[in-house]
Amino acid sequence: MERITKSAALVFAAALLLAGCAAGGAGDGGGGTAGDACDTIKSDVRDISNGAQNTLAAGGDPSDVQATLEEYSERVVALAEEAGDAASDALNALSEKLDEAAEFASTLPSDPEAEADADAVAEHQTAIQEAASEAGNACTDEG
Repeated sequence: MERITKSAALVFAAALLLAGCAAGGAGDGGGGTAGDACDTIKSDVRDISNGAQNTLAAGGDPSDVQATLEEYSERVVALAEEAGDAASDALNALSEKLDEAAEFASTLPSDPEAEADADAVAEHQTAIQEAASEAGNACTDEG
């Protein structure tokens, strides 16, 4: 039983260490943390971009779509505050595209049987995807 407890404690400690590094924490203070932070930003941006595009595609209650897109924008703003200058600028541009999509979402029909403007939805999805790609590239360029 004692061996299991020690193993669990070691696994927990390793997880905390990795979580600190992934969050841009102090970690070991050595090299590699900038690359790890960039990997985290790129992963988060990819997840946010995919989520936002899927939210637009799924439709639904316009206020729910708008709220979800606004939450994604807030997550990007938080990432921008932690990023370097070039990545921060690109992340702010992504946040603007998410805000524009959220504003567009408020104009979507609330009737589930009504059709949304598919071209406008696709334009916002493309704008988000391109801005996310730029944010990932800016992070890579800095790292």
